[in-house]
Amino acid sequence: MEEKKHKKCLVTGGAGFIGSNLVDALIERGDEVIVIDNLSTGKKENINLKAKFHEVDMCDLDSIKSLFTGVDYVFHLAAFARVQPSIEDPIRANNINLNGTLNVLVSARDAGVKKVVYSASSSAYGDQSQMPLREDMPAHPLSPYGLQKYVGELYCRLFSEIYGLPTVSLRYFNIYGKRQLLEGAYCLVMGIFARQRLAGQPMTITNDGEQRRDFTSVVDAVRANIMAAESENVGKGEVMNIGRGKNYSVNELAQMIGGPIAYGEKRIEPKETLADNSLAKKLLGWEPTVELSDWIVEYKKEMGLL
Repeated sequence: MEEKKHKKCLVTGGAGFIGSNLVDALIERGDEVIVIDNLSTGKKENINLKAKFHEVDMCDLDSIKSLFTGVDYVFHLAAFARVQPSIEDPIRANNINLNGTLNVLVSARDAGVKKVVYSASSSAYGDQSQMPLREDMPAHPLSPYGLQKYVGELYCRLFSEIYGLPTVSLRYFNIYGKRQLLEGAYCLVMGIFARQRLAGQPMTITNDGEQRRDFTSVVDAVRANIMAAESENVGKGEVMNIGRGKNYSVNELAQMIGGPIAYGEKRIEPKETLADNSLAKKLLGWEPTVELSDWIVEYKKEMGLL
């Protein structure tokens, strides 16, 4: 481990949910932070005032390339996120998730960045017959989003192998926490439930609600990003699960929040996600620390649902 010094970090999607939490943590450490975000889904008020913000689109290589000069670590979180929007608009999703990622990797390579930490997704697994999900299982994405995030991992590995750019990919499992969206196409199930409860409406559950998800705190995901950037054990395109290692059904989640339930539309989605997080423990020394049920109690107080 190299001596602890302040780093120059660049965060794509730094106005978004996970990205803004990461920016806060980096600045709290004393790092210099550059944020790239086109504000298509991110919010300007999420951005830490101590960060240098550039409202640019990563799909425009010429507009982002110079921003990578002198950067130590790049955290690539910007994406056309979520499954359903990618099914409805696969061309736009492909342009952002693949061409945008390629632009980030090229810019990082040309600037001599020390490491790129790529935000991958557990959606790369799709439906698997065995649980928990391990990184050595074959990918089987069920959506354009899942496919694109998986190909992003392959691009990272190739850039490590061909160009010597240190990269590592973190497969997130259903991240929740501070600043999670409550509206829009990118809203996660927990945000949807909170919004509906605040509006006095029943919580709408897709399919039968027995689909199980490994809900993982944004606090733990942020810590994994920083540990991956600093670890000398990774940088050759490794892929690691970042998940709690424990799952709940959507019905159980609704019961934790409390309130009336309504069953709605049918959707194509994996029946279960559950992370085997032993590789992240081995390579990074990372372990999840936040329990969903504990967090929901505090969240309900904060949202006025108690």
